[in-house]
Amino acid sequence: MFDWNDLKSFLAVAETGSTLAAAQALRVSQTTVARRIAALEKATGLALFERRQAGYALTPVGEAMLGSALAVRDAADRFGEVAGARSRDTGGTVSLTVMEVVAVTILPPILRDLRAAHPEIHIRLDTSDESRDLAGGAADIAIRSSKQPSGAGLVGRRIADNPWTVYCSREYADRHGIPHRREELATHPFIGGGGGVWEPYQAWLRQYGLQDSVVMQYDSASGLLAGVRSGMGLSVLPAFIADREPDLIRCIPPKSGDTTGLWLLTHERLRRVPRVRTVLDFLAAELTKLAREQGA
Repeated sequence: MFDWNDLKSFLAVAETGSTLAAAQALRVSQTTVARRIAALEKATGLALFERRQAGYALTPVGEAMLGSALAVRDAADRFGEVAGARSRDTGGTVSLTVMEVVAVTILPPILRDLRAAHPEIHIRLDTSDESRDLAGGAADIAIRSSKQPSGAGLVGRRIADNPWTVYCSREYADRHGIPHRREELATHPFIGGGGGVWEPYQAWLRQYGLQDSVVMQYDSASGLLAGVRSGMGLSVLPAFIADREPDLIRCIPPKSGDTTGLWLLTHERLRRVPRVRTVLDFLAAELTKLAREQGA
């Protein structure tokens, strides 16, 4: 089988008429060009050029082979153009919407590693706790905590279970003890709020008659987490996040039948866009790794 560089030398000599001119065009030595022509003739068993004092001239066989060689070069050029376009498409901005509590806990090291692996991709992070409309173009990718994501055209995967339950800090536990049964919760202060997490949190409190136990309310999830860490009281938090907090203790098991999961989502029209696909695959691998570590 002949070498592609041999074929490039054949075309350069055919177009310029000499090994010297071909060498200058290819930016190699004249000896290299002559050696590659000889190698191509040996590989094909064909005499492609007549060596004349004035230079190289194509033989009739060489003339017949020229069209095929040009077609190979054209195909290689098209391959390079497509590859270059794909490479450019891989770069650009990807918008990621994620709950604030996720953005300030598990996500920073993942985004750091994503940046190191793919510096051509820029992440625009939306930490609103409101669910963004991926179908409407409000974001490219979403990380959501939900029982079953809703929205037209959503595609993705469930990364891990993410039930909600009650946590306190180690400092709080040392001072006030840990309530291990739901009946004991009413005797402890709760920290409420947390922006978009407040709605499911309130539903949880109503179910157990604990609305009056809320002594302070934050307007963001990161504030809620900070309040629990400080030892101020108890709070209901997503297990995928809270179980990784070294200063927090899970007080009681999650509710039986809690099917809340952590989901990685995009819209069906975006899943094959190279830069979006790259970020999706990276996030899926890293989040799945965390889920496995949690289950170990």
